Amino acid sequence: MTAAEPRGPVEVPPIVTELAAGRPVRPVWRNELGGLTFQLGTGAARRFVKWAPPGSGIDFGAEAARLRWAVRFTAVPRVAAEGADGSWLLTDGLPGRSAVDGRWLRDPGPAVRAIGTGLRALHEALPVADCPFDWTAERRLRGVADRRGLGPVPPVDRLVVCHGDACAPNTLVADDGTCSGHVDLGTLGIADRWSDLAVATWSTQWNYGPGWEKPLLDAYGIAPDPERTTFYRHLWELTD
Repeated sequence: MTAAEPRGPVEVPPIVTELAAGRPVRPVWRNELGGLTFQLGTGAARRFVKWAPPGSGIDFGAEAARLRWAVRFTAVPRVAAEGADGSWLLTDGLPGRSAVDGRWLRDPGPAVRAIGTGLRALHEALPVADCPFDWTAERRLRGVADRRGLGPVPPVDRLVVCHGDACAPNTLVADDGTCSGHVDLGTLGIADRWSDLAVATWSTQWNYGPGWEKPLLDAYGIAPDPERTTFYRHLWELTD
């Protein structure tokens, strides 16, 4: 199973119905572990609830903590409520649609530019000195016994607060083609900016096809770095 918009009927968990309080409920995303995201209501007042099935190992507490920290500096969802056991997370909606919405899949150029400029803006806005979350390669590699083919950690290009999952679906794009925010920040933390850039460019292949990596880097304002890209993509496969 890959993360994607659900196909076919989706059973709505009772807690989601309760949180909806009579508003329309629409499933919008299913992750690899069976977790679901639902949109509650429509328009500017819409909210979103992430729900994890029992035994999935998903705990939204880490994401809630990161959102509460990051919302002071950049456009990320505001936490409205969370499950005491970490099994669900309710947030306010943001304007725009996912960069893998059908509109942008048909016309990837504006979405790719929004991902690049939006990621650069995120890296510029979030203060490293104040960030309590660590996503460095060294921390991610703790406990990884088999590092074959990975090689040494490259020298840091620039230390920033990384998104932590900078795949295309996690950038929101406004109708004018600008980035309107970021979602799914459960692993946000301090790291080399190539931790994000390697994955963001990689995801353009999965979502839009070949030819979009350089336009994303151009929009970010950086030249390609094959060594760091290779390392951080391999690290992603090992740890995420």
